[in-house]
Amino acid sequence: MRGRKRAKLRKFFARLGVRNTKNWLCSAEQFKANEMVPATGSQTSLASGYISQAGLGDQRIDTGNIEEAESSLRDGVCLNYEEARALLGRLEYQRGNVEAALRVFDGIDIAAIAPKMKVSITRKIGRHKPQSPWDVPHMSIHAVSLLIEATYLKAKALQDLGRFKEAAQTCSIILDTIEPALTDGLPENLGLGTDCKFLETLCKAVELLPELWKLAGFPNEAILSYRRALLGCWNLDASTCTRIQKEFAIFLLYGGCDASPPNLRSQMEGSFIPRNNIEEAILLLMILLRKFNLKRVDWDRSIIDHLTFALSVSGELKTLASQKEELLPGILERKERYYTLALCYFGEGDSLVALNLLKILLSARGDPNCLKALLLASKICGESGGAYVEEGVSFARRAIFNLNSGCDAMASVGNCLLGISLSTQARLPSSDSERLSRQCEALEALEKANKMVEGKDYQVLFSLSLENSEQRKLEPALRFAKQLLKLEAGSNIKTWILLARILSAQKRYVDAETVVNAALDQTGKWNQGGLLRTKAKIQIANEQLKNAVETYTQLLAVLQLRTKSFAVGMKSLKGGQDDRSLEMETWQDLANVYMSMSQWRDAEICISKLTAISPQSASRWHATGKLFEAKGLYKEALGAYSKALDREPTHIPSLVSTATVLRELDGRPLAVVRSFLTDALRLDKTNHIAWFNLGLLNKAEGGKSILEAVECFQAAALLEESVPAEPFR
Repeated sequence: MRGRKRAKLRKFFARLGVRNTKNWLCSAEQFKANEMVPATGSQTSLASGYISQAGLGDQRIDTGNIEEAESSLRDGVCLNYEEARALLGRLEYQRGNVEAALRVFDGIDIAAIAPKMKVSITRKIGRHKPQSPWDVPHMSIHAVSLLIEATYLKAKALQDLGRFKEAAQTCSIILDTIEPALTDGLPENLGLGTDCKFLETLCKAVELLPELWKLAGFPNEAILSYRRALLGCWNLDASTCTRIQKEFAIFLLYGGCDASPPNLRSQMEGSFIPRNNIEEAILLLMILLRKFNLKRVDWDRSIIDHLTFALSVSGELKTLASQKEELLPGILERKERYYTLALCYFGEGDSLVALNLLKILLSARGDPNCLKALLLASKICGESGGAYVEEGVSFARRAIFNLNSGCDAMASVGNCLLGISLSTQARLPSSDSERLSRQCEALEALEKANKMVEGKDYQVLFSLSLENSEQRKLEPALRFAKQLLKLEAGSNIKTWILLARILSAQKRYVDAETVVNAALDQTGKWNQGGLLRTKAKIQIANEQLKNAVETYTQLLAVLQLRTKSFAVGMKSLKGGQDDRSLEMETWQDLANVYMSMSQWRDAEICISKLTAISPQSASRWHATGKLFEAKGLYKEALGAYSKALDREPTHIPSLVSTATVLRELDGRPLAVVRSFLTDALRLDKTNHIAWFNLGLLNKAEGGKSILEAVECFQAAALLEESVPAEPFR
């Protein structure tokens, strides 16, 4: 009996021309005359044992497939035209005959049999109406599995031939056929035993489809396919789901396509719905990280790397710190953990927390010679000022010492940070000799850093230009600023502003305004705030007050636009705190302009706006005092300045203004006036207004103070000649 069935099967394959692969495709008409080969017995898996044995010649029939087909015949399964082509096509594909396999698969009319497949799947999983004689004849789940695999292999064959769009369309047929029957997902057991390939092929097709759309150059279809894969009921295993989530997140981050927000059919009230690519990628990566923390998937370092990038570009560094802190112990090295957390907190403005983390890392129990930690700690201390500046100098010197004769680029960074810290230290209250010594050391360190990188480092050039500017060495400052502008190709707003300030210090107001206008032409309106304020300051210095008012009006319009954008959730464009400070400064500047023009009502409106933003700020009370002073109400002005100094004892404009008002009031001891002026000069040696008022005070005292008055007037005149339209820093 077994021999007769094997002979029958060989005759069946012989009709298809398997013995000669060049002529093995029969016409549909010839084959359909013999398309059903019945057998008796109970039905078992047609899908079992599909893997053919490699290396068989084209003239031999694959033994594994023959035995499989023979088993199907013995157990009562029918091989029709489509199923036979599916078997033969798979055989050719496994042998590497891609084009031959594709010709075989093309003979399967999947569109015609798709309705039968849908009905069969629906009935198999138990969600169907009672069968009636008029129903579409259904197929066995074994046949469905075989045809699904054939469609999948056809898509793979098209992919191998570079026909990606056709491959994607073919792969879509699998999902379109199966999805309507899977509203609640597939049951764990479809009755096919452990050898069932139905679910395995389905999972492969779900994972393959978005990759095919990407290769075909259809990013939107790829995104929709990714979402379909993750939101559909496909019974994906954990590893497949993880791969799809990761690849989707990577495509969203780096694919260069702006995806529309997902349209979820149902979601819990108050649940988070991503609004753009980055938010959706972050959501996927955080889900993957959560899976790892719950030990559901193996650790993949690239996940935290991609999440670091996504959260960094969106400005959510505190969230990134939280995610890193939640990682299981031992995943990140101690040194890397503390350093990256310090970077996150420093980026969020929590400099003290960042510095404490670095100190832990640099302690005896950690790595005292960690170069990048030393450099970051020096940077934080140098920018923080105050009591931390001395530590910044120490960290920079340690970093330079540990470099020995290593990389010039790193040595340049160390010397640059040393110069910045020394410059900050020079601005602290100290004796003239100490201040001059630190200024010289700062310039020496910065010049050394510049020499090491041959004048090709942006930060070094900027620091050199800025330090020379503050020391009123305007020619070298201008030279470095121009060199930096050329190196950056005009891409950095800070460089344009510094160049304009240097030109204004040289009293070249027309050139300075021309520079700002050139920068405005190259800058989007969104980022023009700082440039517009500099332009207005230059116009004020050039006594073009009406033009300055117009410029400030443009600036307020830009700030209003940014404020509205922040309100609707554009968090990736952080800067709300900077905008608030800029808006306060703008209203204060406008108030001063209107006071210069004796437009008291307009000045009062500006001060009211300033009060609404920050009612207790020193700048608000100082502006109020200036208005009273302009009106001749010196006692009221003195009260306002006192409130400003109560809020901020080192507010230099209030110190100078208090001394000015006290001089106008009779009966005030000159020693009190002198104390305010000397405090102001202790904080800022370059304040020419303070020097001028100190000269007036010495002149009023007479006697030996006349010589001191002359020196003060000379210092005031010298400083006024090089004072910029707005401070260099």
